[in-house]
Amino acid sequence: MRKYSRELTVAAALALLLSALAIFAPNFYELQPLLSRFTSQMPALVAAIGITLVIITRQIDISLGAQFSVCGVVAGIVAAAGMPLGVAVLAAVGTGIVLGAFNGLLVAWLGLPSIVVTLATMVTWNEALRLWQQGRLMPLPEGIQWFGMSQASGQGVVIGFSIMLLLFFAWGMRNLAAGRYVYATGTDAEAARLAGINPKLTTFAVFALMGALAGIAAVLNMVQSPQVQPNAGDGLELKVIAAAVVGGVAITGGRGNLWGVLLGLLLLANVNPALTHFHQPPYWERAIQGLVILLAVVADGLRRGKK
Repeated sequence: MRKYSRELTVAAALALLLSALAIFAPNFYELQPLLSRFTSQMPALVAAIGITLVIITRQIDISLGAQFSVCGVVAGIVAAAGMPLGVAVLAAVGTGIVLGAFNGLLVAWLGLPSIVVTLATMVTWNEALRLWQQGRLMPLPEGIQWFGMSQASGQGVVIGFSIMLLLFFAWGMRNLAAGRYVYATGTDAEAARLAGINPKLTTFAVFALMGALAGIAAVLNMVQSPQVQPNAGDGLELKVIAAAVVGGVAITGGRGNLWGVLLGLLLLANVNPALTHFHQPPYWERAIQGLVILLAVVADGLRRGKK
């Protein structure tokens, strides 16, 4: 039980928040708005899978939101050109892989600090996108929103696919050699190298994989709207990093699981609706996310100090 103390704490906090909403704001649980809120969090869940892998390898990627935005715009351009949705998905995923691999190349092979590299690429991608799109919304052709299905069916596809990805990566991190390489690299890169693991290749692959997941997340976000917003990824990196850290992923690497990340994301996702239902200003959401990251990092520091 002590091993999962962070996850249990987050689950208790989530249960407390949901109970308070049930008592003081019962309309929070109206079925369709609740389903829509849950569906809207699925792109963040997919992105959180990627950032979790990065953090476990003792790295960070704060360009995630910028990658998400770029991939969404690329997918929108391809779809608006009349290409099938499958081609738009491939374009988004391919773009994400290129952006993620670029970060991975600088971090893994050149040995540059990941926070500096991804800060630079975040600014670069965001500014390039701003100059390119000038903030214009991009209308999508018919048949793209909700994959051309009804809203209820489309929501089912978005949720089902996202949960399947979560299940696959949660299983793979514990049962596949590649998953064990990620944990070993984050725990002690030199020990991993002596054990026959290539830490540089593992780090590079994790950044590229995170880019691919950012592309998938961008598509899952795109199909929920009749148009693409060039700034759709603004603030996403803070949200998913907070979800990972509060869910028990050690910012120092080598520890964490995706079930805790899911709980962390659900907790943070309900902060904004809770603020609305309790008639509090919504701008408190990012302040709360930042505070959550700080508290989680302090808790990890105290935990290491006791060992």
